[in-house]
Amino acid sequence: MARTALVTGITGQDGAYLAQLLVSKGYKVHGLVRRSSHAEVHFHRLQWLGVENDVEFHDGDLTDLSSLSRLVRQLQPDEVYNLAAQSFVKASWQQPLLTTAVTGTGVANILEAVRLEAPGARFYQASSSEMFGLIQAAEQNEKTPFYPRSPYAVAKLYGHWLTVNYRESFGLHASSGILFNHESPLRGLEFVTRKVTDGAARIKLGMASMLEMGNLDATRDWGHARDYVDAMWRMLQQDVADDYVVATGRTISVRELCRLAFAQVGLDYQDHVRLAEQFMRPAEVDVLLGDPSKARDKLGWTPSTSFEDMIAEMVEADLARHGKGAGK
Repeated sequence: MARTALVTGITGQDGAYLAQLLVSKGYKVHGLVRRSSHAEVHFHRLQWLGVENDVEFHDGDLTDLSSLSRLVRQLQPDEVYNLAAQSFVKASWQQPLLTTAVTGTGVANILEAVRLEAPGARFYQASSSEMFGLIQAAEQNEKTPFYPRSPYAVAKLYGHWLTVNYRESFGLHASSGILFNHESPLRGLEFVTRKVTDGAARIKLGMASMLEMGNLDATRDWGHARDYVDAMWRMLQQDVADDYVVATGRTISVRELCRLAFAQVGLDYQDHVRLAEQFMRPAEVDVLLGDPSKARDKLGWTPSTSFEDMIAEMVEADLARHGKGAGK
């Protein structure tokens, strides 16, 4: 029989790529969808990947334990992937309580639903490299101490440790993926990589002339979301649940991101990028660099897409979105 998977956050970047992967493996895929007055715009990522009609959608919300419990009881899923969150770091300072309720307490709700209604299901929690924050080691692995630097990161850390606690206290097969930054053409425009690739495309096409940015010297370990959802799936195929850092082991600055994106369209970023104070964070995370050795050794996982290829793919997708074709 086909395995059944329940995915929260299925309309996001990771949810869409994960749905595509699970469908390709023969799963029956169910997605939790929060009710919205503009719901029709949420499914564009699944449409982009051609899997919208392969997913069964269910109304629900991470902040509502009753809806989660009913759904888990009804579906009896083999695997549950919790990808839903208020995931924009900058917004977490403007909406700290919402971020806490969804990104933090929401994990408690879905874990409780699984514990009470389908304790044999395998559970994945989307943790974040932002939990490392003010880094305590040059390279961050599963044993590196956490020092979160935003309400988002604090909420993610709560969800991470709660997942560990439910695994150890109740015997759930519950794993956390401490994922470093992962991007794609499906990334939201509020995130820096997509902001830059879309900005480069718009400027190339004469739709804009300047791109305002924050800290260009911040560096991140960036990979492709398509690779990272494969790591999620691999975690739930293990006999024993555990936590894994998923990263490339390479850092790139925002400045280099700008250079590559603008070079893809034949422009010099220095002619079009300027600093703007409103895009600076109250507490900056200057550098993140993951050590994915455990994921490589135990899961057999390695990233397949380079940063350069990913940025080229994103720029070309944004050129195409603006209806002018994908050429330079």
